[in-house]
Amino acid sequence: MSASRRSTSLTDSSAEIERMESTGSWGDALDWFKLEVQHPASRSVYKCLLEAERAVVEGRGVVLINTNEAGTLIVTNFRLIFLKSEGTENISALGTIPLATIEKFSKMVVKNQSAPRHSEKTSSQRLLQVIGRDMRIIVFGFQPKTKQRQAIYDGLLRCTKPSSPWDLYAFSCGPSKFTNANPKVRLLNECFRLLGKGFCSASIDMIDKGSYTLSNEMWRISNVNSNYIMCPSYPFALIVPKSISDEEVVHASSFRSKGRLPVVSWCHPGTGAVLARSSQPLVGLMMNMRSNTDEKLVAALCSQLGDKKGRRKLYIADARPRKNALANVAMGGGSESPSHYFQSEVVFFGIDNIHAMRESLSRLRDYLDTHGSTSSDGTLSLLRHGGWTWGGGNLSSMSASVATLGDSGWLIHVQSVLAGSAWIAARVALESASVLVHCSDGWDRTSQLISLANLLLDPYYRTFTGFQALIEKDWLAFGHPFEERMGMPIVSGCSDKPLDLSRQSSVGSFPSSPMRQSSGSLAPQAPSSSHAQNQYSPIFLQWIDCVSQLLRMHPFAFEFSSAFLVDLLDCVLSCRFGNFFCNSEKERQLVGVSESCGCLWAYLADLRSSEGRSHVHYNLFYSPLKHNGPLLPPAAALAPALWPQFHLRWACPSEAQAGELEAQCRNMSLKFSELQKAKEGAEKKAKETTNAMESLSAELQNEKRLSSSAMALAKRASKESAVIKRAIQSVGCKVHFDAGGDTTVDIETNPMGITRESISHSRRESDGIVQHQYNSDLSISISAAADDVVSNNPLNRVCDAICPSRSRDGGCRWPEAGCAQLCSQLIGVKANYDAIDSLSIYETYFDTRRREIEFKEKFEIYYSSQACNRDCSYGEHRVRTTLSFSVACFPSQKKRQAKLDVMMQ
Repeated sequence: MSASRRSTSLTDSSAEIERMESTGSWGDALDWFKLEVQHPASRSVYKCLLEAERAVVEGRGVVLINTNEAGTLIVTNFRLIFLKSEGTENISALGTIPLATIEKFSKMVVKNQSAPRHSEKTSSQRLLQVIGRDMRIIVFGFQPKTKQRQAIYDGLLRCTKPSSPWDLYAFSCGPSKFTNANPKVRLLNECFRLLGKGFCSASIDMIDKGSYTLSNEMWRISNVNSNYIMCPSYPFALIVPKSISDEEVVHASSFRSKGRLPVVSWCHPGTGAVLARSSQPLVGLMMNMRSNTDEKLVAALCSQLGDKKGRRKLYIADARPRKNALANVAMGGGSESPSHYFQSEVVFFGIDNIHAMRESLSRLRDYLDTHGSTSSDGTLSLLRHGGWTWGGGNLSSMSASVATLGDSGWLIHVQSVLAGSAWIAARVALESASVLVHCSDGWDRTSQLISLANLLLDPYYRTFTGFQALIEKDWLAFGHPFEERMGMPIVSGCSDKPLDLSRQSSVGSFPSSPMRQSSGSLAPQAPSSSHAQNQYSPIFLQWIDCVSQLLRMHPFAFEFSSAFLVDLLDCVLSCRFGNFFCNSEKERQLVGVSESCGCLWAYLADLRSSEGRSHVHYNLFYSPLKHNGPLLPPAAALAPALWPQFHLRWACPSEAQAGELEAQCRNMSLKFSELQKAKEGAEKKAKETTNAMESLSAELQNEKRLSSSAMALAKRASKESAVIKRAIQSVGCKVHFDAGGDTTVDIETNPMGITRESISHSRRESDGIVQHQYNSDLSISISAAADDVVSNNPLNRVCDAICPSRSRDGGCRWPEAGCAQLCSQLIGVKANYDAIDSLSIYETYFDTRRREIEFKEKFEIYYSSQACNRDCSYGEHRVRTTLSFSVACFPSQKKRQAKLDVMMQ
């Protein structure tokens, strides 16, 4: 047979199934031969294995009877893995189960009774049945004469019964990335919160020093059990009444079974009412034993706050049926007498013991396997594959199958726990009464009732963080024996206990049903254990079932979803992490579980962080403001139903998708979240665009302001230029403007016909000082005549008007220069700009009210002897003098500076 044929289901048609059932020939469909046990070393490493998971033994050509699929069966140090197809790693969810989740497994042989009489030998099938604590029964078929079944069976024995607890997967894997913080710190922080001291933060140093004994006006944290001597199954920190001393606490513990004295589990922040827990009192055979210290402690649980007089009522909730409580009298136990406890009332809830719960779950599992859409014997049931038969095809068999569900009693037990918890929560919320809860030892039914009542009363416990704190407080810290009840490996290392697994003590027979009777008889090969020795009981599983019922009744009150509860329960059952190892806080501390194993809470938190609020663990309908107070469901609402996501996921996988509506809502939520993100992105881009437009608009406005300012300055400069022009023209000068923006002022008189000579700017050095040539913005050309007409020459008027060397009385500060006697000699005048201070023209330069214009300028006058010795005569030469002004504008200082450059050659 080809590999493709081996990778598919053995048959899909009902005709083929009928043929296989009638002839027992499911093995004939396998065309392999000479199949022997394969050592894992002969194969490449499986990619499907987890960190530190290693294959121990494998069998090829194994058939998963439930689904009629052939593949490879692998036993590892953590799981039993079934790969659907040979040579691939397509894992079957149904056929893959953690070893710790297996309640029992056994070998069996199915003899076919319907074979033809003429057959020489009655055919038989080699089977391995595995029953899980998670509601599944799976059966594997092996080819005869291959020894594979025995090898797989031996591998299961070795891995489920290790020689040392350190061989368990949780220890061999180590903390990995799921490091476990100290659970004692988390417990202490929860105690601080209950006392209203949430602002305090616990630490290891605080625990080591014993400095955590905080208190309020009514309650205090006691460290009397810090070394676990008083009560080995209680936590290191206990909340007790403030009026009770540590000596009285120790004395009261001797009156309770296992030393589990009454302590506070939860207190109402407003009324001071409390939920307390304990074990049964040791009243003796005659029920007349009393303890004054115990009575004083119980009475202190119902004291009033502040100035309120009197005491609140106390209810003592005994979880057991009354007859069971009376039966415990023979062992020294029993229940309280109301006459011994002031203002108290004893109520019996009638919840059955651990053995009844174990048998009830077993019957429910058989019912689902028999009447589900897939069965462990591979036969048709219900309406599988669209068949027309149902439960045998007649009405009586249909009624019998429905009655089987009721006979299991599971839903009745769940309702009893729910009703008891709701009653306790109502007494605290409606009557402000205190309630003391206990059963026999105070760690099974007591944990169920107390934790459910806490969940109903306190919204904090309905969040992820609070739910973790609730489990760690009322289940782990207060000593629910997970090692015994969940059938976990014994890792406490006690010398008086063998290293054994309780799961193997309950190996029983293959459950039969009307369907199976028609296909052959089953011959189990392992005896069952006694009823009394089996301490396994699904107490914690039942409590999670109750939480799922509350979640169904109040879908808006819980932050977590039903999928979170399923994953939590699977992690607890698998023993992949060490949080639920051992039976008490003391044992886990001695073994060092928190340091050696990974943390379940860190793993679940990591799963949620991968997808955020869209993860399946989050409840889409959670509305904390809608249910921010206690949940008090009426009795009519406490009608439980099967939990589809857990009870039906293996037997009825299609019907287990009852949460499909939630899945659709989650998909819609994801799409809405994506649209919301897209909307936020678009809004962000729009905001950025708006900001950019506003920035550009602001820059444009700024540019407009600068342009307006420049235009104003230009207009002002134009006006000033016009004023200067008029001023120069008023002294007889002609002003010319050229295309380059330069202005030339000509002052000419030529009575003698003197020729005009071009006088250019030059660069001269005098006394070692370099005289620089300056580019002038304003050029003035001056013509001079003979000295006999100087007095009438406009140049004299210019000299009188603008010469800074003139004194106020009209005299010349430079008489030797002879600047007025232009006809007798030539004088070259040049302004030294580096030597002069400045030539300032103020805005008030042209103010009509001012009579004078002040010029401050220093001039260096140079006599040009060469010019004087020239062969020139009066009236024969025309002298041209150039007067240059460099004008710079400084609006901020509101002044103008002018530089004068006059050169005469």
